[in-house]
Amino acid sequence: MKSRFTPLLAGFVLAVSSLTVQADEVQVAVAANFTAPMQKIAAEFEKDTGHKALLVFGATGKLYAQIKNGAPFQVFLAADDKTPAKLEAEGGTVPGSRFTYAIGTLVLWSAKPGFVDDQGEVLKKGAFKHLAIANPKTAPYGAAAVATLTQLGLLDAIQPKLVTGENISQAYQFVVTENAELGFIALSQVMADGQMTGGSAWVVPSNLHDPIRQDAAILAKGRNQPAARALVEYLKGDKAAAIIKSYGYAL
Repeated sequence: MKSRFTPLLAGFVLAVSSLTVQADEVQVAVAANFTAPMQKIAAEFEKDTGHKALLVFGATGKLYAQIKNGAPFQVFLAADDKTPAKLEAEGGTVPGSRFTYAIGTLVLWSAKPGFVDDQGEVLKKGAFKHLAIANPKTAPYGAAAVATLTQLGLLDAIQPKLVTGENISQAYQFVVTENAELGFIALSQVMADGQMTGGSAWVVPSNLHDPIRQDAAILAKGRNQPAARALVEYLKGDKAAAIIKSYGYAL
């Protein structure tokens, strides 16, 4: 006896198969400061669209070099606006795809409660052996840290105490493991759900350095990739915006 549910079941299997075929992967190069929020966004993106974002994190300058050397990235989320603009001028992005996805905040942070005061006076007192920063040549947050110390007139005095991480994640590791008592990192690394996760911090006033405007773009390799376009649109949506703001970024 033929079940009357057979055609319905067959239709359901066909629909699921179609969705599976349409789901795709997208290779994404992501600035290290955006690690935690992007991991959350990627998980929600996959749940909502079926597309999977394969994430690689690093310093913006190093990711740029990898892109120029043929790395298979299809979307790029930088820690500045200059690098995506440069790629755009070089014909390395899909025209019109570049946009600002977040504005970052620099913070002076220590894993020790009470070590950093909320005015950053700890820098002037100099009662520390090591201060961690990201490489200012390749990491925009590192460049912002150097600009801040320069504006405060403290760079020459503090230079011998600087320990430089390859990217902002390594700078954070220096501080969290107490190889450096404090460091300039991204607020997003020590904030979740709108709250500081621990330690002590000074949120650096934005007038002490150039704005950390973080741009994203679809790269040339993502030109005909539906998942790349879908991810960029998702980053502009309300769900991604809520996650981004919860880590201390402005939009």
